[in-house]
Amino acid sequence: MPKRTPEHPESGYTPASPVKRTLAWIGLVYALILLALTTYIYFTGRGLNNMGPLLTVPGLIGLGILSLVSWRSTGKPGKWPAAALAVLCWLLALATLPIGITGLMSNFGR
Repeated sequence: MPKRTPEHPESGYTPASPVKRTLAWIGLVYALILLALTTYIYFTGRGLNNMGPLLTVPGLIGLGILSLVSWRSTGKPGKWPAAALAVLCWLLALATLPIGITGLMSNFGR
């Protein structure tokens, strides 16, 4: 068994930072959305239109969370700018949600 010396440090597990984990969760949400959209295409034979506004909602929510996580883990961008960015992103998501739901429902009205 090799000795642990400064030339041969012990390689261990280093967990990802909170910011990277938050980005991974946002990516997972988008992966599940793309899976659902692809499955819908396979089962119905047609795609969904007018989905742009609805697809921005998870990103806006995630960006708001990311600003708070970044402030808590690194101290940047500062408490009040992070909170203001989070509130702005969440208000934009709230304003975009009805537009996105209307666009989604336009696919089902014949």
